Amino acid sequence: MFKNQQIAADIFYVGVNDRQKHKFENMISLPNGVSYNSYLIVDEKVALVDTVEVQFGDIFIDKIQSQLQGRTVDYLIINHMEPDHSGSIRSIRKYYPDMVIVGNSKTLSMVEGYYGVTDNTLEIKDGEILSLGKHKLQFHLTPMVHWPETMMTYDKTEMVLFSGDAFGSFGTLDGSVVDDKLDVNRYWDEMARYYANVVGKYGSAIQKALKKLTPLEFKYICSTHGPVWKKYITEVVDMYDQFSRYHGDDGVVIIYGSMYGNTELMAETVAQGVAEMGVKNIIIHNVSKSDPSIIIRDVFKYKALIVGSPTYSNELFPEIDSILRKIEIRQVKNRVFGCFGSFTWASAAVKRLKTFVETMKWQSAEISVDEKQGLKEDNYKACLELGRQVAILMKDLVDEPEHCV
Repeated sequence: MFKNQQIAADIFYVGVNDRQKHKFENMISLPNGVSYNSYLIVDEKVALVDTVEVQFGDIFIDKIQSQLQGRTVDYLIINHMEPDHSGSIRSIRKYYPDMVIVGNSKTLSMVEGYYGVTDNTLEIKDGEILSLGKHKLQFHLTPMVHWPETMMTYDKTEMVLFSGDAFGSFGTLDGSVVDDKLDVNRYWDEMARYYANVVGKYGSAIQKALKKLTPLEFKYICSTHGPVWKKYITEVVDMYDQFSRYHGDDGVVIIYGSMYGNTELMAETVAQGVAEMGVKNIIIHNVSKSDPSIIIRDVFKYKALIVGSPTYSNELFPEIDSILRKIEIRQVKNRVFGCFGSFTWASAAVKRLKTFVETMKWQSAEISVDEKQGLKEDNYKACLELGRQVAILMKDLVDEPEHCV
Protein backbone atom coordinates (compact mmCIF):
# COMPACT_ATOMS: atom_id res chain seq x y z
CA MET A 1 0.00 0.00 0.00
CA PHE A 2 2.76 2.48 0.85
CA LYS A 3 4.83 4.33 -1.74
CA ASN A 4 8.07 4.99 0.11
CA GLN A 5 10.17 7.99 -0.84
CA GLN A 6 13.46 7.16 -2.53
CA ILE A 7 16.53 9.00 -1.28
CA ALA A 8 19.27 7.54 -3.47
CA ALA A 9 19.73 4.44 -5.62
CA ASP A 10 18.16 1.48 -3.74
CA ILE A 11 17.70 3.56 -0.55
CA PHE A 12 14.18 4.28 0.73
CA TYR A 13 12.73 6.19 3.68
CA VAL A 14 10.49 4.04 5.90
CA GLY A 15 10.27 6.30 8.96
CA VAL A 16 7.20 7.74 10.68
CA ASN A 17 5.96 11.02 12.15
CA ASP A 18 4.81 11.49 15.74
CA ARG A 19 2.32 14.33 16.15
CA GLN A 20 0.79 12.95 19.37
CA LYS A 21 3.62 13.05 21.89
CA HIS A 22 3.69 16.15 24.10
CA LYS A 23 7.23 15.79 25.40
CA PHE A 24 10.33 14.14 23.99
CA GLU A 25 11.86 11.83 26.62
CA ASN A 26 9.00 13.10 28.82
CA MET A 27 10.95 16.35 29.31
CA ILE A 28 11.28 18.41 26.13
CA SER A 29 8.24 19.99 24.52
CA LEU A 30 7.29 19.02 20.96
CA PRO A 31 5.10 21.81 19.55
CA ASN A 32 6.01 20.71 16.01
CA GLY A 33 6.16 16.97 16.68
CA VAL A 34 9.10 14.73 15.79
CA SER A 35 9.97 12.11 13.19
CA TYR A 36 11.54 8.71 13.82
CA ASN A 37 13.60 7.97 10.73
CA SER A 38 14.45 4.54 9.38
CA TYR A 39 15.94 3.58 6.03
CA LEU A 40 15.82 0.52 3.80
CA ILE A 41 18.66 -0.45 1.44
CA VAL A 42 17.44 -2.94 -1.17
CA ASP A 43 20.33 -4.74 -2.87
CA GLU A 44 21.28 -8.41 -3.28
CA LYS A 45 20.91 -8.37 0.48
CA VAL A 46 18.44 -6.07 2.22
CA ALA A 47 19.51 -3.90 5.13
CA LEU A 48 17.23 -1.92 7.42
CA VAL A 49 18.94 0.97 9.20
CA ASP A 50 17.42 1.61 12.65
CA THR A 51 13.76 1.16 13.58
CA VAL A 52 11.06 3.39 15.12
CA GLU A 53 9.16 3.73 18.40
CA VAL A 54 7.19 0.60 19.17
CA GLN A 55 3.79 2.31 19.04
CA PHE A 56 4.34 2.92 15.31
CA GLY A 57 5.50 -0.66 14.67
CA ASP A 58 2.51 -1.74 12.58
CA ILE A 59 2.79 1.16 10.13
CA PHE A 60 6.55 0.71 10.05
CA ILE A 61 6.29 -2.97 9.12
CA ASP A 62 3.66 -2.18 6.48
CA LYS A 63 6.06 0.32 4.89
CA ILE A 64 8.86 -2.23 4.83
CA GLN A 65 6.67 -4.97 3.37
CA SER A 66 5.27 -2.60 0.74
CA GLN A 67 8.81 -1.96 -0.45
CA LEU A 68 10.10 -5.53 -0.31
CA GLN A 69 7.14 -7.27 -1.96
CA GLY A 70 7.82 -10.60 -0.26
CA ARG A 71 11.58 -10.32 0.12
CA THR A 72 13.14 -10.65 3.57
CA VAL A 73 15.22 -8.24 5.64
CA ASP A 74 18.70 -9.75 5.86
CA TYR A 75 20.30 -7.23 8.22
CA LEU A 76 19.09 -4.75 10.83
CA ILE A 77 21.80 -2.17 11.45
CA ILE A 78 21.49 -0.39 14.77
CA ASN A 79 23.32 2.93 14.98
CA HIS A 80 21.72 3.94 18.27
CA MET A 81 19.89 1.97 20.94
CA GLU A 82 17.55 4.57 22.45
CA PRO A 83 14.06 3.03 22.37
CA ASP A 84 12.69 5.63 19.98
CA HIS A 85 15.01 4.00 17.40
CA SER A 86 15.27 0.42 18.65
CA GLY A 87 11.79 -0.06 20.08
CA SER A 88 10.47 -2.12 17.16
CA ILE A 89 13.26 -4.72 17.22
CA ARG A 90 11.16 -7.50 18.74
CA SER A 91 8.18 -6.73 16.49
CA ILE A 92 10.16 -6.82 13.27
CA ARG A 93 12.02 -9.95 14.40
CA LYS A 94 8.67 -11.77 14.45
CA TYR A 95 8.23 -11.00 10.75
CA TYR A 96 11.85 -11.66 9.81
CA PRO A 97 13.15 -14.31 12.25
CA ASP A 98 16.38 -14.91 10.29
CA MET A 99 17.26 -11.21 10.21
CA VAL A 100 20.79 -10.59 11.53
CA ILE A 101 21.14 -7.71 14.00
CA VAL A 102 24.31 -5.73 13.29
CA GLY A 103 25.99 -3.58 15.92
CA ASN A 104 29.12 -3.08 17.97
CA SER A 105 29.76 -4.88 21.25
CA LYS A 106 28.05 -2.22 23.37
CA THR A 107 25.05 -2.22 21.03
CA LEU A 108 24.57 -5.97 21.22
CA SER A 109 24.83 -5.89 25.01
CA MET A 110 22.00 -3.35 25.06
CA VAL A 111 19.94 -5.40 22.59
CA GLU A 112 20.06 -8.22 25.10
CA GLY A 113 19.45 -5.90 28.06
CA TYR A 114 16.46 -4.09 26.58
CA TYR A 115 14.86 -6.82 24.47
CA GLY A 116 16.34 -10.15 25.55
CA VAL A 117 17.60 -10.86 22.03
CA THR A 118 20.89 -12.77 21.78
CA ASP A 119 20.66 -14.88 18.61
CA ASN A 120 21.36 -13.97 14.99
CA THR A 121 23.65 -11.06 15.81
CA LEU A 122 26.78 -9.79 14.09
CA GLU A 123 29.33 -7.78 16.06
CA ILE A 124 31.23 -5.28 13.94
CA LYS A 125 34.28 -3.19 14.72
CA ASP A 126 35.31 0.32 13.80
CA GLY A 127 36.02 0.67 10.08
CA GLU A 128 34.66 -2.76 9.18
CA ILE A 129 32.75 -3.12 5.89
CA LEU A 130 29.59 -5.13 5.22
CA SER A 131 28.70 -5.90 1.59
CA LEU A 132 25.08 -6.01 0.48
CA GLY A 133 26.10 -6.58 -3.14
CA LYS A 134 26.57 -3.27 -4.91
CA HIS A 135 26.30 -1.32 -1.64
CA LYS A 136 29.27 -1.43 0.72
CA LEU A 137 28.51 -0.27 4.25
CA GLN A 138 31.34 0.96 6.47
CA PHE A 139 30.84 1.37 10.21
CA HIS A 140 32.29 4.27 12.19
CA LEU A 141 32.09 4.07 15.97
CA THR A 142 31.24 7.45 17.51
CA PRO A 143 30.91 6.78 21.24
CA MET A 144 29.05 9.34 23.41
CA VAL A 145 27.28 10.99 20.49
CA HIS A 146 25.32 10.77 22.70
CA TRP A 147 25.26 7.23 24.18
CA PRO A 148 28.28 4.94 24.60
CA GLU A 149 27.23 2.57 21.78
CA THR A 150 26.49 5.18 19.11
CA MET A 151 27.93 4.65 15.66
CA MET A 152 27.36 5.82 12.10
CA THR A 153 27.01 3.76 8.93
CA TYR A 154 28.46 5.06 5.66
CA ASP A 155 27.24 3.72 2.33
CA LYS A 156 30.43 4.00 0.30
CA THR A 157 28.59 3.31 -2.95
CA GLU A 158 26.07 6.15 -2.78
CA MET A 159 28.05 8.32 -0.31
CA VAL A 160 25.21 8.35 2.21
CA LEU A 161 25.92 8.77 5.93
CA PHE A 162 23.38 7.21 8.29
CA SER A 163 24.29 9.34 11.28
CA GLY A 164 22.07 8.14 14.13
CA ASP A 165 20.92 11.01 16.32
CA ALA A 166 23.72 13.30 15.10
CA PHE A 167 22.52 16.13 12.84
CA GLY A 168 18.96 15.49 14.00
CA SER A 169 16.14 17.94 14.55
CA PHE A 170 12.75 18.16 16.18
CA GLY A 171 9.79 18.67 13.86
CA THR A 172 7.77 16.28 11.71
CA LEU A 173 8.46 15.73 8.02
CA ASP A 174 5.40 17.05 6.26
CA GLY A 175 5.01 15.57 2.79
CA SER A 176 8.66 15.24 1.78
CA VAL A 177 11.73 14.05 3.67
CA VAL A 178 14.75 15.51 1.81
CA ASP A 179 15.75 19.09 2.60
CA ASP A 180 15.67 20.38 -0.98
CA LYS A 181 11.95 19.58 -1.10
CA LEU A 182 11.12 21.16 2.27
CA ASP A 183 10.97 24.64 3.75
CA VAL A 184 14.02 24.15 5.96
CA ASN A 185 13.65 27.52 7.73
CA ARG A 186 11.32 25.89 10.24
CA TYR A 187 14.02 23.38 11.22
CA TRP A 188 17.03 25.55 12.10
CA ASP A 189 15.81 26.61 15.54
CA GLU A 190 14.39 23.13 16.11
CA MET A 191 17.77 21.64 15.25
CA ALA A 192 19.47 24.02 17.68
CA ARG A 193 16.92 23.13 20.36
CA TYR A 194 17.46 19.44 19.70
CA TYR A 195 21.25 19.78 19.93
CA ALA A 196 21.22 21.88 23.09
CA ASN A 197 18.76 19.72 25.00
CA VAL A 198 19.64 16.22 23.82
CA VAL A 199 23.27 16.20 22.68
CA GLY A 200 24.61 19.34 24.31
CA LYS A 201 26.78 17.85 27.05
CA TYR A 202 28.91 15.85 24.65
CA GLY A 203 30.78 18.54 22.72
CA SER A 204 34.20 16.89 22.92
CA ALA A 205 32.81 13.57 21.66
CA ILE A 206 31.13 15.36 18.76
CA GLN A 207 34.38 17.09 17.86
CA LYS A 208 36.12 13.70 17.76
CA ALA A 209 33.35 12.32 15.55
CA LEU A 210 33.53 15.28 13.16
CA LYS A 211 37.29 14.86 12.86
CA LYS A 212 36.83 11.16 12.17
CA LEU A 213 34.25 11.85 9.46
CA THR A 214 36.21 14.63 7.75
CA PRO A 215 37.83 12.36 5.09
CA LEU A 216 34.40 11.11 3.94
CA GLU A 217 32.40 12.75 1.18
CA PHE A 218 28.65 12.95 1.73
CA LYS A 219 25.88 13.31 -0.79
CA TYR A 220 23.27 12.73 1.90
CA ILE A 221 23.17 12.69 5.69
CA CYS A 222 20.33 10.53 6.99
CA SER A 223 19.69 11.25 10.65
CA THR A 224 17.20 9.46 12.88
CA HIS A 225 15.20 12.69 13.46
CA GLY A 226 14.29 15.48 11.08
CA PRO A 227 15.13 16.07 7.41
CA VAL A 228 17.44 14.05 5.22
CA TRP A 229 20.20 16.55 4.51
CA LYS A 230 21.33 17.01 0.92
CA LYS A 231 21.38 20.66 -0.10
CA TYR A 232 22.32 22.03 3.33
CA ILE A 233 24.96 19.52 4.45
CA THR A 234 27.63 22.21 4.88
CA GLU A 235 25.37 24.35 7.05
CA VAL A 236 24.30 21.38 9.19
CA VAL A 237 27.84 20.13 9.83
CA ASP A 238 29.00 23.68 10.55
CA MET A 239 26.19 24.13 13.09
CA TYR A 240 27.27 20.98 14.92
CA ASP A 241 30.89 22.09 14.81
CA GLN A 242 30.09 25.47 16.30
CA PHE A 243 27.75 24.16 19.00
CA SER A 244 30.17 21.40 20.01
CA ARG A 245 32.92 24.00 20.46
CA TYR A 246 30.44 26.03 22.56
CA HIS A 247 30.79 28.88 20.13
CA GLY A 248 28.17 31.55 20.79
CA ASP A 249 27.00 34.41 18.62
CA ASP A 250 27.10 37.93 20.02
CA GLY A 251 24.04 38.23 22.19
CA VAL A 252 22.86 38.28 25.79
CA VAL A 253 20.29 35.95 27.32
CA ILE A 254 18.61 37.29 30.47
CA ILE A 255 16.74 34.78 32.61
CA TYR A 256 14.76 35.94 35.59
CA GLY A 257 12.19 34.77 38.08
CA SER A 258 9.86 37.20 39.79
CA MET A 259 6.91 36.78 42.12
CA TYR A 260 5.70 40.39 42.41
CA GLY A 261 7.58 42.27 39.69
CA ASN A 262 10.58 43.65 41.55
CA THR A 263 13.14 41.27 40.05
CA GLU A 264 11.42 41.67 36.69
CA LEU A 265 12.03 45.43 36.80
CA MET A 266 15.68 44.74 37.50
CA ALA A 267 15.83 42.45 34.45
CA GLU A 268 14.38 45.16 32.23
CA THR A 269 16.92 47.65 33.55
CA VAL A 270 19.86 45.27 33.00
CA ALA A 271 18.67 44.75 29.42
CA GLN A 272 18.69 48.50 28.89
CA GLY A 273 22.30 48.63 30.06
CA VAL A 274 23.24 45.88 27.59
CA ALA A 275 21.50 47.75 24.76
CA GLU A 276 23.38 50.96 25.60
CA MET A 277 26.56 49.15 24.51
CA GLY A 278 25.14 48.50 21.05
CA VAL A 279 24.08 44.88 21.56
CA LYS A 280 20.97 44.07 19.53
CA ASN A 281 20.51 40.38 20.29
CA ILE A 282 18.97 40.56 23.76
CA ILE A 283 16.69 37.67 24.71
CA ILE A 284 14.72 37.94 27.95
CA HIS A 285 13.08 34.85 29.46
CA ASN A 286 10.64 34.85 32.34
CA VAL A 287 11.55 31.43 33.71
CA SER A 288 7.99 30.87 34.95
CA LYS A 289 6.65 31.27 31.41
CA SER A 290 9.32 30.37 28.84
CA ASP A 291 9.75 26.77 27.79
CA PRO A 292 12.95 25.44 29.44
CA SER A 293 14.11 23.79 26.20
CA ILE A 294 14.00 27.17 24.44
CA ILE A 295 15.97 28.79 27.25
CA ILE A 296 18.61 26.06 26.98
CA ARG A 297 18.71 26.53 23.22
CA ASP A 298 19.37 30.24 23.59
CA VAL A 299 22.10 29.67 26.19
CA PHE A 300 23.88 27.57 23.56
CA LYS A 301 23.27 30.16 20.82
CA TYR A 302 24.63 33.27 22.56
CA LYS A 303 27.80 34.25 24.39
CA ALA A 304 26.43 35.86 27.54
CA LEU A 305 23.98 34.88 30.26
CA ILE A 306 22.58 37.11 33.01
CA VAL A 307 20.40 35.56 35.70
CA GLY A 308 18.15 37.26 38.21
CA SER A 309 16.37 35.62 41.12
CA PRO A 310 14.51 36.62 44.26
CA THR A 311 15.45 34.85 47.45
CA TYR A 312 12.87 32.15 48.12
CA SER A 313 12.91 30.38 51.51
CA ASN A 314 16.62 31.20 51.78
CA GLU A 315 17.23 29.60 48.38
CA LEU A 316 16.99 30.50 44.71
CA PHE A 317 13.57 30.91 43.14
CA PRO A 318 12.73 27.24 42.37
CA GLU A 319 12.32 27.65 38.60
CA ILE A 320 15.66 29.49 38.43
CA ASP A 321 17.30 26.72 40.41
CA SER A 322 15.83 24.18 37.98
CA ILE A 323 17.03 25.90 34.80
CA LEU A 324 20.52 26.43 36.23
CA ARG A 325 20.72 22.75 37.02
CA LYS A 326 19.81 21.96 33.40
CA ILE A 327 22.57 24.27 32.19
CA GLU A 328 25.05 22.75 34.62
CA ILE A 329 24.20 19.18 33.52
CA ARG A 330 25.00 20.13 29.92
CA GLN A 331 28.39 21.54 30.96
CA VAL A 332 28.10 24.60 28.73
CA LYS A 333 31.51 26.21 28.36
CA ASN A 334 32.98 29.58 27.46
CA ARG A 335 30.24 31.99 28.48
CA VAL A 336 30.09 35.42 30.15
CA PHE A 337 27.90 35.73 33.23
CA GLY A 338 26.21 38.37 35.35
CA CYS A 339 23.69 38.12 38.17
CA PHE A 340 21.23 40.13 40.22
CA GLY A 341 18.56 39.44 42.79
CA SER A 342 16.15 40.79 45.35
CA PHE A 343 14.97 39.87 48.83
CA THR A 344 12.62 41.08 51.52
CA TRP A 345 14.33 40.25 54.82
CA ALA A 346 17.35 37.97 54.17
CA SER A 347 19.55 37.75 51.07
CA ALA A 348 20.60 34.38 49.61
CA ALA A 349 19.89 34.31 45.86
CA VAL A 350 22.86 36.35 44.63
CA LYS A 351 25.25 34.33 46.77
CA ARG A 352 23.94 31.12 45.20
CA LEU A 353 24.16 32.57 41.70
CA LYS A 354 27.83 33.37 42.33
CA THR A 355 28.37 29.78 43.42
CA PHE A 356 26.82 28.63 40.16
CA VAL A 357 29.20 30.67 37.98
CA GLU A 358 32.18 29.44 39.99
CA THR A 359 31.07 25.89 39.24
CA MET A 360 30.73 26.66 35.52
CA LYS A 361 34.11 28.46 35.41
CA TRP A 362 32.77 31.25 33.23
CA GLN A 363 33.93 34.86 33.10
CA SER A 364 31.80 36.98 35.40
CA ALA A 365 31.04 40.68 35.68
CA GLU A 366 32.69 42.38 38.65
CA ILE A 367 29.42 43.91 39.72
CA SER A 368 26.34 42.06 40.95
CA VAL A 369 23.17 43.72 42.21
CA ASP A 370 21.23 42.65 45.29
CA GLU A 371 18.19 44.76 46.17
CA LYS A 372 16.23 44.72 49.42
CA GLN A 373 12.52 45.03 48.59
CA GLY A 374 11.71 47.58 45.84
CA LEU A 375 14.28 48.82 43.30
CA LYS A 376 15.94 52.08 44.38
CA GLU A 377 17.95 54.64 42.46
CA ASP A 378 21.43 53.43 43.39
CA ASN A 379 20.67 49.86 42.41
CA TYR A 380 18.79 51.02 39.32
CA LYS A 381 22.08 52.57 38.19
CA ALA A 382 23.93 49.42 39.26
CA CYS A 383 21.63 47.29 37.06
CA LEU A 384 22.45 49.49 34.08
CA GLU A 385 26.14 49.09 34.85
CA LEU A 386 25.80 45.32 35.18
CA GLY A 387 24.34 45.19 31.67
CA ARG A 388 27.16 47.37 30.33
CA GLN A 389 29.85 45.22 31.95
CA VAL A 390 28.46 41.98 30.57
CA ALA A 391 28.21 43.51 27.09
CA ILE A 392 31.88 44.55 27.23
CA LEU A 393 33.02 41.14 28.46
CA MET A 394 30.96 39.45 25.75
CA LYS A 395 32.63 41.45 23.00
CA ASP A 396 36.06 40.55 24.36
CA LEU A 397 35.31 36.84 24.80
CA VAL A 398 37.80 34.60 23.00
CA ASP A 399 36.23 31.72 21.12
CA GLU A 400 37.06 28.06 21.71
CA PRO A 401 39.99 26.49 19.76
CA GLU A 402 39.94 26.27 15.98
CA HIS A 403 37.29 23.97 14.58
CA CYS A 404 38.14 20.60 13.09
CA VAL A 405 36.04 20.58 9.89
